[in-house]
Amino acid sequence: MYPPPPPPPAAAPRSSGLAAAALVFGILGLLGGWCLAGLPSIIAIILGHVAARQTKNGARSGHGVGVAGLVLGYVAVVPAIVVFIALFAIYPDQFAELINTTLGWLLSTIN
Repeated sequence: MYPPPPPPPAAAPRSSGLAAAALVFGILGLLGGWCLAGLPSIIAIILGHVAARQTKNGARSGHGVGVAGLVLGYVAVVPAIVVFIALFAIYPDQFAELINTTLGWLLSTIN
């Protein structure tokens, strides 16, 4: 008499696509976010928070990947905010002129 076969292994939880996207946008933000106004880093932060919430209970895998994307997003955004505030505090007149010039160019491009 043979023993009964072992039960099949449990299926691994599906990986979170948002966690992978957060990591990709975090890397993009770190490498080239300065030329895209920090948009990839902001997207990485948003996706990283959603992915961390999604993977926290173990229903999906990829928690570490989502947290890595989140950290990379913050690593790129926080210094940019500090520099932005410092430049505004040191050179308020030049900064206001730069914003007015940029907005004027943007409006003339749209029209």
